[in-house]
Amino acid sequence: MTVRPPARWLGACLLAGVLLAGIALPPVVVGGLLVGRAAASVDATSGSLTGGRVREASVVTDASGTPIARLYERYRLPVGSAGIADTMKAAIVAIEDRRFFVHDGVDWRGLGRALASNALRGSPFEGQGASTITMQYVKNYRLYALADTEADRRAATADTLARKVTEVRLAHRIEARLDKDEILSRYLDLVSFGNGAYGVEAAARTYFGTTAAELSLPQAALLAGIVRSPEGYDPTAHPEAAQARRGEVLRAMADVGSITTERAAAADAAPLGVAAPLRRPAQGCASAVEGTGFFCRYVEEQLAAAGIPPSELRTGGYTVRTTLDPAAQARADAAAGRIGDTSGVANVVAVVSPGAASRPVLALAANRDYGPDADAGQSSLPLVTAALRGAGSVYKIFTAATALERGLVSPDEEIDVPERYTSSISPGYTVENLGSYADRMTLTRALATSPNTAFVELEDRIGSVRPVVEAARALGLRRTLGASAPGGGTVGETVTAQDQASFTLGPNPTSPLELANVGATLVADGRWCPPTPILAVTDREGRPVDLPTPACEQAVPTEVAADLRTALSEDHTDGTSADAAEEVGWDRPMIGKTGTTQVSASSAFLGATTAYAGAVMTFSDRGAPQPVCTDPVRVCSDGDLTGGSVPAETWYRTMLPLHRGVPEDDLLPARDD
Repeated sequence: MTVRPPARWLGACLLAGVLLAGIALPPVVVGGLLVGRAAASVDATSGSLTGGRVREASVVTDASGTPIARLYERYRLPVGSAGIADTMKAAIVAIEDRRFFVHDGVDWRGLGRALASNALRGSPFEGQGASTITMQYVKNYRLYALADTEADRRAATADTLARKVTEVRLAHRIEARLDKDEILSRYLDLVSFGNGAYGVEAAARTYFGTTAAELSLPQAALLAGIVRSPEGYDPTAHPEAAQARRGEVLRAMADVGSITTERAAAADAAPLGVAAPLRRPAQGCASAVEGTGFFCRYVEEQLAAAGIPPSELRTGGYTVRTTLDPAAQARADAAAGRIGDTSGVANVVAVVSPGAASRPVLALAANRDYGPDADAGQSSLPLVTAALRGAGSVYKIFTAATALERGLVSPDEEIDVPERYTSSISPGYTVENLGSYADRMTLTRALATSPNTAFVELEDRIGSVRPVVEAARALGLRRTLGASAPGGGTVGETVTAQDQASFTLGPNPTSPLELANVGATLVADGRWCPPTPILAVTDREGRPVDLPTPACEQAVPTEVAADLRTALSEDHTDGTSADAAEEVGWDRPMIGKTGTTQVSASSAFLGATTAYAGAVMTFSDRGAPQPVCTDPVRVCSDGDLTGGSVPAETWYRTMLPLHRGVPEDDLLPARDD
């Protein structure tokens, strides 16, 4: 259905035709062309203007609800009419459109003056009453909410009569559907106030560290004055111009009766009071609260996998409440950071809660900040979640789990420990032990002291690497083994197809987070749950957003998990991490396993109690793997890094304070949840 323009609107178009000098067409024809052109734009836009939403920042919080990052295309926090002080509304009406509450969206007298001014002097179509607040809302909505391309943005701001006619028609549509207060608050939630602040709430926080609801008269007047020219009236760059403009606003408010002349004079004498520096939060995970950048990035990745890509996250106004535990994060940050951040060596920590129904990620820490500046010790790699380097002998856990499940051994049963051994499932693969060991020892002792030959020989007894790989996947290394391998296929498929007996020695890149989840699975009686950094997501209206989550599943039988906990229970008392445990005074039951790859290019420690499970990996992260030395920690030519050194020390320093006041629990019997 064609919408018939009101007589006054048609009159404006005819007037426009008369004023367009140099046009050969009769005025009525010009007006008619503009009517038709505007109608098409109006029909495509009016629904969005009254029912759509502007692009809004999303906030990421820790588990307590404290923000750790804001993600936005533009810093905007719409609050609606109830969230905007009446003083702010009065100020913007007085200076921008004092007839706002009496006109129908278009100030016909002002529009006529503006069109005449343009025809006579070639001035733009703004000013002289040309744009009411309703029309400015139209322009800003088209610019900030609808424009996706540079061409769209040019069209929304073009100084043309066609744009002005479209705004007139759309303004009438809006006034017919929304009341004045709704139009005014939508405008104030949308418009730019300069310095990256869009909307009055963002502006109040940026310039004054307050909210739009709590703006004082001098503050409201300053913000209202900025709108006309955010750069020209920028109070940080041009304080004198900004103060003069604020005075104009205050006098306008007094002229229309919003305030008394006495209040206007008092407010005019007040200092600008702008925060120094401005308080606009930085955008993105690289600007997250110190220490939380890697966690923030992981949240983004998980949301993208669940169907909320970064582009939507930066415009959708979501609130993402994460599982991040500030206490665990602080302890992990402090422990990881002891080795410094400019040595070319990464030291990373992942901590999860070992629940049997869910697996919250409590902390992701590193000895460097998340960011693009490598010279400043930053890293843009997902150091704590991605599979970047090997975990070494921690993988002996998976060989032991397979042997226990098949009844080939028990925790207290002795296994052979030859000095040198050649695999039968992987002919030609020969290993030797580093150090002296007894010829035979129990599985528990072997896991604590970590002789290589014993576990390669145990793989031969199993008969294939396949079930060992399957155990690793079931217990938690899902993405690690599903990663692409050189030559095609996944890492897991390649290891299995080639029956790589070296798998038990952990040379393959491993995710520290997934390694921590292995410990949590064992503590949870063999029940695997997907690690998650997200507690809840709500949309801009506060409505919950359902995210698809894989179900928990039984990775290994409960009795196998109990036997494996027994077999892993001596590393901290008489094994490879005993010195690190003694150094900090660790004295409670736990499971643990260390690992180191060839030439000490990377090492790891996995440990868990009933309260926390965590993994630490230390590795060279600049270019190809390189040996790492420990005194001080650095890249070197002949490494001495082991899982019992930096990784174990970091784990115990993270966990000891977190366990203060936590009752001890017996890890060895199977748990009844």
